[in-house]
Amino acid sequence: MFVTESKSPKETIQIGKKIGKQLKGGDIIALSGELGTGKTQLIKGIAEGIGVINSRYVRSPSFTFINEYNGKIKLYHIDLYRLKDEKEALELGLEEIFFGQNGATVIEWADKIPSLLPNELLLIKLKYTGKSTRSIEIVAKGKRYEEVLKHAFY
Repeated sequence: MFVTESKSPKETIQIGKKIGKQLKGGDIIALSGELGTGKTQLIKGIAEGIGVINSRYVRSPSFTFINEYNGKIKLYHIDLYRLKDEKEALELGLEEIFFGQNGATVIEWADKIPSLLPNELLLIKLKYTGKSTRSIEIVAKGKRYEEVLKHAFY
């Protein structure tokens, strides 16, 4: 586990960039945190790290659940904020994205689908610690993700 603090959206993006540089196809990142804690900023940084050209256009999907971005690998950005239940998630074909794609997948509001998440992933929790500060807790579940964490932050 690695815990850091971000003092601004720019710092959150930089933390995401460190993670994104380590990702490969098939990697899965599960994000949780209240509204406004910086999940989308973190994803912008991950996109930059992966090599998405216009990462400033990375936004939470408004009318769809999934956005795709092209970089050195594809980035699948899933936002489950509007998800009603896990059954609805199954109808989206999330398992195909998790296990059948060659890109990295980042899931906002991943805590809405606990039984559908793979056992091995990078779990990131963002929490308010002040008006503009956030605690970012990163837990590596599995050897692959321990390597991501190690190379990104140590």
